[in-house]
Amino acid sequence: MKIKLFVVLFLFFTLNLSAQITDAESALKKRPADTVRGWKTGGVMSLSFAQTSLTNWASGGENSLSINGIFSVFAQYKDGKNVWDNSLDMGYGLLGTGDGELEYKKTDDKIDFLSKYGRQAHKNFYYAALLNCKTQMTNGYDYSLESDLPISTYLAPAYITTALGMDYKPDSYLSVFFAPVTSRITVVTLERLANAGSFGVEPAVYDSLGVMIEEGEKYRSEVGGYIRVIYSRKDFEKEWLQNVSLTSKIDLFSNYLNSPENIDINWENQLVFKLNQYLHVTFNTQLIYDDDILIGKDTNGDGENDERFPRLQFKQILGVGFSFSF
Repeated sequence: MKIKLFVVLFLFFTLNLSAQITDAESALKKRPADTVRGWKTGGVMSLSFAQTSLTNWASGGENSLSINGIFSVFAQYKDGKNVWDNSLDMGYGLLGTGDGELEYKKTDDKIDFLSKYGRQAHKNFYYAALLNCKTQMTNGYDYSLESDLPISTYLAPAYITTALGMDYKPDSYLSVFFAPVTSRITVVTLERLANAGSFGVEPAVYDSLGVMIEEGEKYRSEVGGYIRVIYSRKDFEKEWLQNVSLTSKIDLFSNYLNSPENIDINWENQLVFKLNQYLHVTFNTQLIYDDDILIGKDTNGDGENDERFPRLQFKQILGVGFSFSF
């Protein structure tokens, strides 16, 4: 079932991407070769929001305020056969609801840093080394449960990936990185979560009386194969797409030593439509599947998670707001 899920998602991603790649390659042939050397930097900051206020509203409901911010920067270096790509993506979102004073809940929280160095091997192929770090900024909670204990926080979890492989870059839009030698470290610094074995780390060991005799591990190392595909473009030639920018990236990881058939998937998409110089509409999605992350559901209605299984995670954010590029 997990293999079928991976195949369907990968084929869907590939088929949707292939048509755009064809357009990109044909457009590339019409342009002179990229001769820019040295550093190229840039980024974008955006803030989207939605607000509802109700007074004596007979149909019911409650006041709400939603805020979502994005901060994304990049620094790219090119000199001869050497290419060095660096990026930092951060996002944070809050949703406040209530009849009087709003009660805020987190809807988005991420830190994603990537550094990749490549040296040209042949035409569009590069020997490459990659470092990727992912975590979050603040505590996360399961709001369906009556508990104020966080289920995640800064560096719990954090994922540190280092990889050696080949990078295929047919143009400035697409990068396909394949690494048969990859190390991934899962970090869980919060002791309570580490003792519970959250995010795949080894849990604490207890004796027959329930006394802890060995603390849970705060780190977990994996060795496997890794594929990262990124497609990013904001200079579409078709007139109706000239105010549109698209970024899609998917990470696939297989642990060689433990159930290699269980492919970990992290697929993010961002579509931005500019209304004018500062106003924009954004649509973000993220799909995650990790066999080591067990997600519970309250099946008895008692406020506690009764069943914990690996489950498909999906997040969608749609917003209208302000953006500033630099």
